[in-house]
Amino acid sequence: MSTTFSPGAQTSSDVRTQPRLDDGDHERFSHYVPKDKLTEAMIEGSPVVALCGKVWVPSRDPQRFPVCPECKEIWESLNSGDSGDDA
Repeated sequence: MSTTFSPGAQTSSDVRTQPRLDDGDHERFSHYVPKDKLTEAMIEGSPVVALCGKVWVPSRDPQRFPVCPECKEIWESLNSGDSGDDA
């Protein structure tokens, strides 16, 4: 039994990869920092340190960029132990 394909038929596969942070990639994301530190840095022009370790002076609207996957993962792992119970 032989298989015959239609002319021009192709097989495609859906391959998804995890984002890889290279030098400069941090500039493409918004990062998690303590809100009070962010406000202070925006007023004074001083640097802040994100959860992922990036150090920068904030000057852009963070809502224009996707959240840093590394910051998000750290934030979620910090909050995963929060069950909301007082027991």
